Amino acid sequence: MNKKVPMRQCVGCREMKNKKEMFRVIRTAENEILLDVIGKKNGRGAYICPNEECLAKAIKNKGLERSLKTAIPQEVIEDLTKEMKIIAKG
Repeated sequence: MNKKVPMRQCVGCREMKNKKEMFRVIRTAENEILLDVIGKKNGRGAYICPNEECLAKAIKNKGLERSLKTAIPQEVIEDLTKEMKIIAKG
């Protein structure tokens, strides 16, 4: 029996991809915006491809804000960009 692969839509490029290949950005109950690397933290999640172009698109088209239902502060965007660069190299 085939196991179904969980698919999620990237908030940047809007493509459906395997959930495991993507980063999850969450908004916690305390309204913090975090990069959820393990994908298990509680909070409202949005999925994004692990590349900076998708992050830039998600910010430009407000896909991240729409998915998380909150405004995203500039320092959070900078943190996400930094974390993405570190993980991409790793």
